[in-house]
Amino acid sequence: MKKSAIGFWLLPLVLLSATTMANRNNGIDVVVPVSPEILNNTGGYSNNDSNVNCPRCCIYDNRSYSEGAVVKAEGVLLQCSADKNVLSTNNLKWVVLKKG
Repeated sequence: MKKSAIGFWLLPLVLLSATTMANRNNGIDVVVPVSPEILNNTGGYSNNDSNVNCPRCCIYDNRSYSEGAVVKAEGVLLQCSADKNVLSTNNLKWVVLKKG
């Protein structure tokens, strides 16, 4: 048998076995551990008030606040406001209204 004939039969056999191996793992090549926060898409916060995912909220003390909300934190008044300098789907940030 010539070398070219061996290569002709060997290549499809190798490709077929590689496909069989991939199917045996259901197409999964790498398993990466992921924390529940990422899977739940909550950005690392658990919203205790409701289970609604808030894509445009300010977060304080593990609670979601909408634009305009005012919170007193350690003697400082904070307001959830839009940042005009940021172009994003969530451009909200805490702005200090009054200290002490």
